[in-house]
Amino acid sequence: MLPTPAIPRGRRRRRVRGPLWIVVAAVAVILIGIGPPASAQRRWVVAFANLTEEPGVTLEGTGFTGPEVRESFTLAARPYPIDLVFYDNRRDDVRAVANTEAAIARRVDLYVQYHRGAAANATVAQKLKAAGIPVLAVNDPVPGAPLYALDNVAAGRVAGEALAQFAARAWSGQPTVAVVIGRVSAAAERVPERVRGVTDALRERLPGTRLTTLDTQGNPARVAPLLGAFLSANPSRKVLIAATDDATALAAKAAVETTGRARDAAIVGQGVDRTIHGGINDRKEIDPTNRNSIVIGSVAFYLDRLGYEVLPLALRMLRGEPVPSRTLMLHKLITAANVFIEYPPYDMN
Repeated sequence: MLPTPAIPRGRRRRRVRGPLWIVVAAVAVILIGIGPPASAQRRWVVAFANLTEEPGVTLEGTGFTGPEVRESFTLAARPYPIDLVFYDNRRDDVRAVANTEAAIARRVDLYVQYHRGAAANATVAQKLKAAGIPVLAVNDPVPGAPLYALDNVAAGRVAGEALAQFAARAWSGQPTVAVVIGRVSAAAERVPERVRGVTDALRERLPGTRLTTLDTQGNPARVAPLLGAFLSANPSRKVLIAATDDATALAAKAAVETTGRARDAAIVGQGVDRTIHGGINDRKEIDPTNRNSIVIGSVAFYLDRLGYEVLPLALRMLRGEPVPSRTLMLHKLITAANVFIEYPPYDMN
């Protein structure tokens, strides 16, 4: 029987160590890849106190409702290590303070306050500070808290500039008047700020254009008589119409068409709620198949996406990262050309 050939020491060492290093490297890759188990990740409890969830009550001078805002938080929280607790402030100062006390008793990690009431918000701030709970304010300031808010002046400017650009492009050299119509005196919902943005933009871009304001006091039924009288007083002029909300924009369109002045008018609304846009089969006013509408667009307020903007700020606060003292919404003009980009249709196959 022949003797077994001797294996050189170096080769023998490599044969033994090679497989061992492969196993060690594989285990290291697996451990690095999976990270800590999901059960070990910190989860935060975030309370959201909504302005109101009363049926039929709309928010911020738009067509959006409290339940739509709440749903946006529910959907936005899905990818984050956040457990949400909801409260309804019901537009009531006493209720807003009571909700804060309930959240403190529950020991939430962060409180998001959406309430219109300076005195109540000051009390909320004091209670949360004493409990060591950070607070993030929505649309109305809470002392010492970062604020995420709509920018009504900027939204108005977007509408005014859109109308001015349309007039310069389609009616150059023709006599033109402008009108702002809607709930223009709704100070609590900051609509006058929206009106100021519209008027500032129109006066800068169309300095020779006469501007009129018509207050419907939030009643779309008043649009037809008010706007009808205005159109009758300007029979040979083109008319730029800035509506303070989408319901008013749609009522203005109906009034213009009833008087036979559709060729003389262009309308921009504010809000972009479901009354003015929808899915592929809804055939709403702002739709890719309706590019010749006299409603040339509406300024987005994204209240149905509020949670997607607020929760990332909340998470940064919880992690001890700096956040701006004031973050303003970026408003955008939504038209037939971009509506399905900004709001992908829910019934698209």
